[in-house]
Amino acid sequence: MNALLRLRNALLQLFYPHVCAGCGTDVLPAAGELCLLCLNELPVTGFEGHPDNPVEKIFAGRLKLEAASAQYYFIKHTPLQFILHQFKYRGNQQLGLQLGMLLGNALQRAQRFQTVDLIVPMPLYRARMRKRGYNQAALLCEGIAAVLGKPVCTDLVYRNASTETQTTKSRIERWANMQGKFSLGHPAIAENRHLLLVDDVVTTGATLEACGSVLLEIPGVRLSVVTLCFASS
Repeated sequence: MNALLRLRNALLQLFYPHVCAGCGTDVLPAAGELCLLCLNELPVTGFEGHPDNPVEKIFAGRLKLEAASAQYYFIKHTPLQFILHQFKYRGNQQLGLQLGMLLGNALQRAQRFQTVDLIVPMPLYRARMRKRGYNQAALLCEGIAAVLGKPVCTDLVYRNASTETQTTKSRIERWANMQGKFSLGHPAIAENRHLLLVDDVVTTGATLEACGSVLLEIPGVRLSVVTLCFASS
């Protein structure tokens, strides 16, 4: 029986190889998408334990937050950029869940995020959601929720219009591009609760600011923000 099991696993690896999403090696945990070497080399920020960190400074005077953080520094032309691409555009949803759990572990160790009640993913416009097939922020939320034991709310806020890509825009253009693009869905479920708004990357914070401002219209809401990556503008 053991010989047959080993043969089955070998055939599966041959035709459906399980390789690291960062470096491509096949030496990795059976239940993970990243090898130990790539995990150890991810550029962790440690922001979650420090008030007035660079992510919080982005929103100072712009958005009233309880806390804000990002798990990794985003650096171009590194394995992390490839990992993010695999998760966001290549359909590796298991990778998104694993990254969300890593993010959740960091938040669990930080006192500032202990009072979170609901986890809210940054919504995608419905046309982009249909094209991609999933919301990468919602996958991160599922991973975070698996660690923190808090519910994910996917219908609290939605995008009411598509937006142009933000990558080539200035800070002011990004802010203008996002104004009026978010609306509340079922706000009553979030009244008097601490929300954790989650996205994959923060650069200028324009998208998170626009969405967060709408969430803060809900009576009694307190808001925190966390992203997987921090990219300096």
